[in-house]
Amino acid sequence: MQVLLIGAGARENALAARLLESPGLGKLYWLPGNAALEGRVSKVRDIDPCDGPGIATWAQRQAIDLAVIGPEAPLLAGVSDCLEEVGVPCFGPSRAAARLEGSKAFAKDLLAQAGIPTAKYVKVSGAQEALEVLEKWGAPVVIKADGLAAGKGVTVAMTQEEARKAAEELTGPAVIEEYLEGKELSFMVLAQGQEFVPLAPSRDHKRAGDGDTGPNTGGMGALAGFGLISQGLQQEIICKIIKPTLAAMAKLGTPYKGVLYAGLMLTAQGPKVLEFNVRFGDPETQAILQLWEDDLLEVLNPIARGGMPKGLLWSRDWAVSLVLASGGYPGSYETGYKIQGLEEALEYALVYQAGTKLTQGEIVTAGGRVITLAAKGSLELAREKVYTAAAKIHFPGIHYRRDI
Repeated sequence: MQVLLIGAGARENALAARLLESPGLGKLYWLPGNAALEGRVSKVRDIDPCDGPGIATWAQRQAIDLAVIGPEAPLLAGVSDCLEEVGVPCFGPSRAAARLEGSKAFAKDLLAQAGIPTAKYVKVSGAQEALEVLEKWGAPVVIKADGLAAGKGVTVAMTQEEARKAAEELTGPAVIEEYLEGKELSFMVLAQGQEFVPLAPSRDHKRAGDGDTGPNTGGMGALAGFGLISQGLQQEIICKIIKPTLAAMAKLGTPYKGVLYAGLMLTAQGPKVLEFNVRFGDPETQAILQLWEDDLLEVLNPIARGGMPKGLLWSRDWAVSLVLASGGYPGSYETGYKIQGLEEALEYALVYQAGTKLTQGEIVTAGGRVITLAAKGSLELAREKVYTAAAKIHFPGIHYRRDI
């Protein structure tokens, strides 16, 4: 099979590495890719990842049998729709279904109408209205820009001052929500209409600093494993959140296909939806793939064509992923630094590249999140492996959490 993978992060590096293991794979094209897997994949650098018509024309010409879309931006740009229109099966939701992630207001309204547990909320048109609402709400409170923000458009304001600052910085519509207390959980399923199979549960660490301090990021590391939640809680999540969400999407005439990712808060009143994502989570996927034992191509290809696997094969181990970031991330940071120690790190963990590029034959930093390391075993062993690997990697300003 000729497969096209779209995206440039560590999630896509991890997906690409697994697709390369499949006996059914002929050639893997990676658009645009990064510095990883040189010589093992064919990188497509001359098409914008969000140019649906351009990608569809190229895919037809290359006789692509399957497209897999990693990030959210191409999905919201309608790339999957363009590919399907020219007969290229695509693993990923339509543009209309991708609104679950693309619009916080759409998602919250769908949850409210379907009676799915979530935080109380109010929609605001901009900064002025947000400030008026905050006068009545107080703090702690959550302010979410209504659109894509790569995981960084959310402010959890613990004080009225923080809330006002976040509101003043709004440049368009937003959602203001009550602050929920509890533990967060990432719960992903592979979905086809109202059919689905769950992936191993995981927990992302979104804050930049140890002890969940500092600003929100795209994610600094994750745990994955079936020990994160009980069977009873998993069934509650499926019955109260996953099933009614897929039913609501089907009722709207936008049936869901691909990965549905429910970002949850496990509160004293039960699980509540914080947000939806319409793709594999990053860095959760890098951990989940350590436990997922199926041939990835044999799972994703049937879903792209309208099918659904009966079940998936899993290790009962734990898995840990750890993000190595540029100094200053998620704020401003410098790039272009040579990355040393990648080969040495491979002795202890799998190494997935994100913000990297090749410059004169050397791998250098080219983004905020630079590398994700991943390993499995007992929880203690998996952690030991990724942190031993992290100690082998060096570039100026390297930053990572020590408490994943």
